[in-house]
This record gives sequence, C-alpha cells and structure tokens, in this order.
Amino acid sequence: MISGNNVSHSHTKTRRKFYPNLQTKRFYIPEEDRWITLKVSTSGIRTINKKGISAALKEAKEKGYYSG
Repeated sequence: MISGNNVSHSHTKTRRKFYPNLQTKRFYIPEEDRWITLKVSTSGIRTINKKGISAALKEAKEKGYYSG
C-alpha cells in the first residue's frame, strides 16, 4: 500500500491510499497434478504467465513468500 493525495479541481489535497490490484486465481501445477489457489496481483499473474507457474513458485519459495 502506498499513500498519496486526492487532488480536487481547486487543488485541495486530502490523503488517500493506493492498494494493489489483488485477484484470487487458480493455477494448475502439472508436476504435482493439482490446482492451487493464490491471491496474487495482476502484475504477478503476468509474471507467472511469462515464467511459468513452476518457476514462479520455486522463486517464491526461495524468497520466503510461499510455503506450500
């Protein structure tokens, strides 16, 4: 989460928050022959599509993001 300002037409500034675009998505892992459900950002979905789910999970486990 990042914070910033809402800026009106009269340039009155009020605080606001920017949240990541999280989606619940199911991925199939052919090596384990099972489905997993992840709550992942849309940019994360693009990364998984680019690298593949197996490589992305391996990298996430090494960094400590995923323990499954």
